Amino acid sequence: MKLDWSFKNSLIKDLVFGMTYLHTSPIVSHGNLPLTRILLWRAPELLRQVMPADGTQKGDVYSFAIILQQIILRSGPFELPNDPLEMSEREILNEVVAANIPPVRPRVPRASCSNELYDLMERCWEEIPVERPTFPKIKERLKKVIGAYGDNIVDVLFKRMEQYAMDLELKVAEKTQQFMDEKNRSEQLLSQLLPKTVAAALTRGEHVDPEAFESVSIYFSDIVGFTTIAAAGSPMGVVSLLNGLYTFFDGVIEKFDVYKVETIGDAYMVSSGLPVRNGNRHAAEIASMSLQLIDGIQTFAIPDRPDAELKVRIGLNSGPCVAGIVGLKMPRYCLFGDTVNVASRMESTGEAMKIQITQETKDLLENIGGYRTVERGSVPIKGKGMLTTYWLLGAT
Repeated sequence: MKLDWSFKNSLIKDLVFGMTYLHTSPIVSHGNLPLTRILLWRAPELLRQVMPADGTQKGDVYSFAIILQQIILRSGPFELPNDPLEMSEREILNEVVAANIPPVRPRVPRASCSNELYDLMERCWEEIPVERPTFPKIKERLKKVIGAYGDNIVDVLFKRMEQYAMDLELKVAEKTQQFMDEKNRSEQLLSQLLPKTVAAALTRGEHVDPEAFESVSIYFSDIVGFTTIAAAGSPMGVVSLLNGLYTFFDGVIEKFDVYKVETIGDAYMVSSGLPVRNGNRHAAEIASMSLQLIDGIQTFAIPDRPDAELKVRIGLNSGPCVAGIVGLKMPRYCLFGDTVNVASRMESTGEAMKIQITQETKDLLENIGGYRTVERGSVPIKGKGMLTTYWLLGAT
């Protein structure tokens, strides 16, 4: 256990206070306790003769100095930390009894404590007993060594526990904030991958059932000649092209009540009217968004081919569909139904830089008003036969 100097000073202070009380009481001195208690080492003069039954006060002071060495170094008597004794205990006792000059004492590096405390320790284990200070004198000198008398060891422990509790609270608060930040980032990422209402429900742990929508509008777009563009450019150029194009698309769709369903390669899919219903306004939202995308794409430059012109095909359809979450690890909000399939066919059978729409979408736009359309004619649609389609020309 590592003790800082607040603990060490408290131990020293409590020990000095206790011994001062004993020496000024009828008990007079500590006496001869087993080595497992406070009197760990006897004074030299008590080793050379039969020790009085009650010990001596000067012998207690010497023993205090040995204990002081143990507190300072956090090691056994006459030991240095991680440095075993070179002599046995019996050999050390013989050296102490021999009264060599200088006398044998524990090795304590001066840097291990303050100079004042080091000098006090040396005074207390003086060879001549009368040169050792009394405990009342030690008590007075201790004020200068460790400052004003602070708390006892129990108070220090309580304060340390309070500090640990405060530190723990700060760490818990810090970790909680980190957790909340990560949670918010995860929720933001989830809300970008899924509709906000669906993401919020999943975050709350709710099960999101598939839902049928009576009327929605679906948008599909594709880059004309993307395979040729990709083959002519570098891989980094293709990535840069798609990143720039979809960043532009994302900036446009933010202005409308629509939801980006997915992007696959150069294909872009958007819906309106789900998961939050908006009446029949979904057709106008998708139409206005498509017109703005057509206008903006005309000024978009291909990174590897600045002279080439980027063109897209757009197809729109309106009608019922079913939407739901597919997958657990990587959940996707997917749309199913004939409306989705026909919208995809509107894009694939369309023409560059034109918006092809179905009869259903045209009827909704006419009811809303403010849009110009023109009939294209009958177009063969896989699985549907011949369908009359229209071009969305613009807004009035």
